[in-house]
Amino acid sequence: MHWHPPNLEPLLPPDHGSHGHFPDFPGFPRSAAPDPGQVDPAVLGALLHRHGWLRRGGAAGRYGRWTPPGHDGTSVLVPENRAFPDCTDLLEEALTALSRSTLPSAREVLYGLSVPSDEIRWEREVPPGAYGLGGEAAWTVQEQLRSAARQLLLAGALAARARAGYYGARHRAQAERVLDAVLVGPQPGGRRLSAYVPVDGGRGTVTRLHHALHAAREAVDYQRATGGMEAFDAAVAAGVSRELTEALIALVRGSEGARVALAWAPAAGVPAGCAARPEPVEFSPGDLPVLREAAARYTRDEPAVRVRVAGAVVRMRRSAPGGGGTVRLRVLAGAEVPYVRAALDEEAYQVAGHAHLVGLPIRISGRLQRRGGFRRLTDATDVTPVPLDEVERDRLMKSLDESLDPADVLPSDD
Repeated sequence: MHWHPPNLEPLLPPDHGSHGHFPDFPGFPRSAAPDPGQVDPAVLGALLHRHGWLRRGGAAGRYGRWTPPGHDGTSVLVPENRAFPDCTDLLEEALTALSRSTLPSAREVLYGLSVPSDEIRWEREVPPGAYGLGGEAAWTVQEQLRSAARQLLLAGALAARARAGYYGARHRAQAERVLDAVLVGPQPGGRRLSAYVPVDGGRGTVTRLHHALHAAREAVDYQRATGGMEAFDAAVAAGVSRELTEALIALVRGSEGARVALAWAPAAGVPAGCAARPEPVEFSPGDLPVLREAAARYTRDEPAVRVRVAGAVVRMRRSAPGGGGTVRLRVLAGAEVPYVRAALDEEAYQVAGHAHLVGLPIRISGRLQRRGGFRRLTDATDVTPVPLDEVERDRLMKSLDESLDPADVLPSDD
């Protein structure tokens, strides 16, 4: 069966580089195709309906004829269920027709069959660009939508891992790995964007985002009606955070309004505690002052965390040959952040320096402060080397050499 290149792309961070065409992507290579013998006709019908295809007749109780809106020359026959005698043959013909179609909706249906995925759709009301053709939004507006969508998904992934009003650097690396499997399907005009989150590994993120968006909407409504911010405190349990409110600000800013809609993968069913057909959540420019106040509140109120971390010293600095100084550690255990910085007295600084010279990590206790995104350890005490045998030490040094990314290290000690 021949497959055209899909038009979906990985959801890359804004600074990744080109957002050009990706002829193949993880989980849906050009050579892969759904097996007609394994496809559930009900799932195929649900996906066609979701992506705008219309059922226009067919033998009742046996099969239906589906056509895309506005296109009279394309149609597929889909059996009602596996009891239909020619079910596999009809499914194979339908999949072949979809694979040869140039319609974006056909690719989306095929992807939904190949990798069961929950779908998230963003829509922004923005004026056309100065030279927009066919009402297309300006390039910067399109990039803003893509960036805001990624921020919202990241906020959902963070909330799926832990609850907090402000995460900073905590859990970020693990949350970003969840987004590696997410694909996006941009739509003409730059005002809409669709994301496909595989159920395997991503269902928790979408479920948490579903609850968080509705909780944020209710908290904004409560504040606008009463003037109180208490609802945002309770909304943390649903996944609302500074990261989510800032993502909503980025989504709404510069627009006349924005909405987010979710749809569950038909093959996986509806997750517990969620509506079968969630209502879209809408935000307007009038919500921005409340969202900004909530983001500041979350940042201000998130408490410091008492931790004892083990880490490898990757940078040391002090202003004079004697006295204390500042060290930066690559965290190995004890905190969900990649690096921390700590100010040490002279004795502790010497212990850290000696451990660094002989290739040993250190343990250190302190308070992980929200300032700087939970990257700073204050009131540092109990600095001690961690004994390692030669094999463990060689493994640690090799891992530091291979995985140390200068981009992950803060640019200065100020």
